Amino acid sequence: MAWTRLIQSARAAVGTTHSCPAPGLPRFYSKPANYFVKVGIPEFLGGIGGGAETHIAKIETEIGDLHKLLVTRTLRLKKLGVPTKHRKLILKYGQKYRLGLWKPRVDAIKT
Repeated sequence: MAWTRLIQSARAAVGTTHSCPAPGLPRFYSKPANYFVKVGIPEFLGGIGGGAETHIAKIETEIGDLHKLLVTRTLRLKKLGVPTKHRKLILKYGQKYRLGLWKPRVDAIKT
């Protein structure tokens, strides 16, 4: 934090501005990832991976839509017969999805 302020003040004193964070190094931009526009249960579980996509049919019939899946507790998933590893993945990525920290990618699902 102090280093960035020192560098900014030094640049302001010299009067040079660089568009790169480090002088002499070009910026490289990667292609942005493609995300699903409308996410349902199949896209969500397929995006999680780790074998959770094997429960798509069971969860779709019992729970219905993605919003209900995001507020589902572990006991209900356990009653549906979802193994512990997959329950943990569903709950972990469900929380990340609700907070806006994660979205399933289009290329994540392999059929």
